[in-house]
Amino acid sequence: MKPVTLTTDRLLLRPFEPSDVPAVHTACQDPAIPRWTAVPTPYGLDDAERFVGTAVPEGWRNDTAYTFAVATRHGGTLVGSMGLVRLDRLRTVERQAELGYWTAKEHRGKGYTAEAAGAVVRWAFRELGVERMEWLAEAGNEGSWAVARKVGFRREGTLRAKLVHGGIRRDLWIGSLLPSDLPSEPAPAGCATAPAQDPTPYLPHPR
Repeated sequence: MKPVTLTTDRLLLRPFEPSDVPAVHTACQDPAIPRWTAVPTPYGLDDAERFVGTAVPEGWRNDTAYTFAVATRHGGTLVGSMGLVRLDRLRTVERQAELGYWTAKEHRGKGYTAEAAGAVVRWAFRELGVERMEWLAEAGNEGSWAVARKVGFRREGTLRAKLVHGGIRRDLWIGSLLPSDLPSEPAPAGCATAPAQDPTPYLPHPR
């Protein structure tokens, strides 16, 4: 699939660009991101280059992950990463996908992540035919759950020892969102197809 661009009142969700590498690298120096996600640690500039230059575009091209750079509409500041993963289940009777995201430390608490997530899940339900959206986070990740709850996800419970992180088995929280859980208001403006970017890397989504 060719990358698309979505807009909200405050944000532009667009394909990652080579110029995003420094901002991605800086954001992932925050210890909270590797603590709660699969981002490599230590996180080097080469990791950011692979994410922006190889993994993200390959995800779009191979229909394995649709990842957006979340940037402010005024000023273009990179806020974080938002995307859909586990898309292999989208092409089965399950019609499912999983939402993943991370947000740079200085942009947390402003409502940006929930705003971006709302745009992505509406697009997924409307344009991709997703019938069930999942959210998973390591148990204890209250920040990720706060975002998911604002979007409308419902917690379904705990998957015991489901995740292996840092060589340790950890519990996962799981939640789901159905199209009927969303308010009956117009989807965020903007769903124009954007030109495919040059190969750009894909980091595992911090949740």
